Amino acid sequence: MTITHPALDATRRTVTACCRVARSIQRDLERVKAITKDDRSPVTVADYAVQAIVALDLLAVDASALIVGEEHAALLRDPQQAVVRDAVIEAVQRIRPATSADEVLDAIDHCDHDGSAGRYWTLDPVDGTKGFLRGQQYAIALAMIEDGEVTFGIMGCPNLPRNQTAALDHPDETGTLYTATRGGGAWELSGDRETAKPRPIEAAAYEAGAPVRVCESVEAAHSNQSDAARIVEALGSTSHPVRLDSQCKYAVVARGQADAYLRLPTRKAYVEKIWDHAAGYLIAHESGATVSDITGAPLDFGHGARLEANRGVVCAASALHSDLVRMISELGVGKPKG
Repeated sequence: MTITHPALDATRRTVTACCRVARSIQRDLERVKAITKDDRSPVTVADYAVQAIVALDLLAVDASALIVGEEHAALLRDPQQAVVRDAVIEAVQRIRPATSADEVLDAIDHCDHDGSAGRYWTLDPVDGTKGFLRGQQYAIALAMIEDGEVTFGIMGCPNLPRNQTAALDHPDETGTLYTATRGGGAWELSGDRETAKPRPIEAAAYEAGAPVRVCESVEAAHSNQSDAARIVEALGSTSHPVRLDSQCKYAVVARGQADAYLRLPTRKAYVEKIWDHAAGYLIAHESGATVSDITGAPLDFGHGARLEANRGVVCAASALHSDLVRMISELGVGKPKG
């Protein structure tokens, strides 16, 4: 099986370039903080710069491209934010030197589609804000959605090592990149070379009774970690958490390094955003993992920018998935209160 998609080569070049830009900003955190007088400004600069680069490249290939993005340029147009704006423009111009300030801002604002069209892109320019600021894991996630189905996904994980025995709390020198197409499998390649040769990846073949390697957020606010431990214990197993930020968790399950990724609701009204899951979902799905919400329903990307029909996420080795969903139901995990 080989991966093919009309957008593969162009988006691979784009996301690889974005990884280089984001990595350079992350490595220069203190200088950016000193210039902007804002401790969160490095991730802000990276978010805007990556979104601009992706939009510019997609529009260069298809001027009618629709993009659902996370950022808007209103803040950068504020004269009081001139320092941040200049840092964003400088970051973009490192790899797109002929791009003007207005072109950068307009490209960011082009990512304002509401997800109502039959075909569009969705982008999370820097998924894993706190991981980025800690110098740890984050992802650049781009996916295409057609008629409510994710048909193509590409995800750059600039700090994620290909070596699965390496520590996840330290940035890797080259990182990894993942691609998937609907029905075409999932693939891993080096994150620093546009021409790197991909290798297919597969989710783990989980055996009943084995310890469950649960992949979950570093930040407890993103998912209920105590509930995750209860679920695994109720299955008669022990939990070995693999903790890291961002959609990198989908990749860690997809390549067999973890058995499950649980995103268990922590707030009644919270609804997941499509850009937080689309690329990672397809990569995990195409690796052979099963992905659903906490009730076992498939993730439904046909409701615009949010997963309105779903609550939480269960991504797991297929042999484990149904047991996790069953135990979530039996324990009442994630049910709205009141």
